[in-house]
Amino acid sequence: MQSLGRWMMALGALAAAGLCAMAADAPADPQRAKELYKKVQRGETLTSEEQAEYQKAVEARKAAGKGSGKAPETSSKARPLSGELAGKGVASGETVAVAKPLIDMTAEDRYKGEDGGLYGGGRNTPPEAHLQAALAEAAKIQPLDADGQPSPQGKIVLMSMGMSNTTLESQAFVTIAMADGERSKNVVALDGSRSGETAADWAIPREKDRKGDGAWATVMQRLTAASLSAKQVQAVWAKMAEKDPATLGEFPEHARRLQQDTKEALALLKQYCPNVRIAYVSSRTYGGYANVPLNPEPYAYESAFAMRWLIQDQLKGEPSMSYEAGQFPLLLWGPYLWANGAAPRADGFAWAREDYKEGGTHVTDSGAQKVAEQLLHFFKTDPTAKTWFVEH
Repeated sequence: MQSLGRWMMALGALAAAGLCAMAADAPADPQRAKELYKKVQRGETLTSEEQAEYQKAVEARKAAGKGSGKAPETSSKARPLSGELAGKGVASGETVAVAKPLIDMTAEDRYKGEDGGLYGGGRNTPPEAHLQAALAEAAKIQPLDADGQPSPQGKIVLMSMGMSNTTLESQAFVTIAMADGERSKNVVALDGSRSGETAADWAIPREKDRKGDGAWATVMQRLTAASLSAKQVQAVWAKMAEKDPATLGEFPEHARRLQQDTKEALALLKQYCPNVRIAYVSSRTYGGYANVPLNPEPYAYESAFAMRWLIQDQLKGEPSMSYEAGQFPLLLWGPYLWANGAAPRADGFAWAREDYKEGGTHVTDSGAQKVAEQLLHFFKTDPTAKTWFVEH
């Protein structure tokens, strides 16, 4: 509601400045704009007339930003990093500044009280003790037969788990990973993700899944179809999300729910796939192009903190997350996939509108390929992954 209020204030400012007059048939009535905004947020389809009316309001707002002489809001430098949002992605093609990418934030930067870095304190690499523990776990990853016993002809299954975007990206990764000449011949990349399966769904034990064919049933079916077993799964890429996170409360409430559901899902992973050693987690891609409430900004950006808190709990020695006791996989960050739309991160990574489908939430082939390439580079270069992923 705060974002809605800011959006309405921005439209009011445009009208006051006479900017709405630049497009004579753009909505001049703030109440009308509010009604259209609410329809979009509920996921309702606008008529062609409503869409045209709505789009012109957005364009007038963007024109105001260009005419002000200030940097456009597509830049991560559009405003000081404070945790305040420029707005939400509410129309096709609109880019919304949220904050600096987490990997570009320092220990001094703040987003709603949170500092920068994947691991906190401005660090994008794990603390030394955790890194050494991860290297020790990675050293235990070896080809296993269907019964989980070491075998030169065995397999090392690298599996994904997550929702619709994860499965789209995972399928693209499987294609390029299995064709990569540097991949170990024992490594099998498997898409274990499924559309519609949120973190809350993954947190439901298979035996209690009322649908009967939910997330964990899908995992077992795909392993069987690939002539693999759950005992051969030794590494996982997990990218989780909650549906309509706005209904779960504002930050940090929705992120805490994601953290808890992901924790429960990873505990089940260790139960069903007992030989899994490491789980690499990623947060969502950019959500500022979204015009539906499935997972827009700032929720997509803020999902990174759920993953960070989860790892930090393990670093603090949370008993229920002990990899030493065999209760949980060791957690590490995989590739960080968020960038502020078309504004490049420090490493040059960015998201274009054409990387997303019509609703602005799900990736197109180009978007899936971007993630797949990030994943392949990660597994071939990360010190905890290259020892078993790359042929030696």
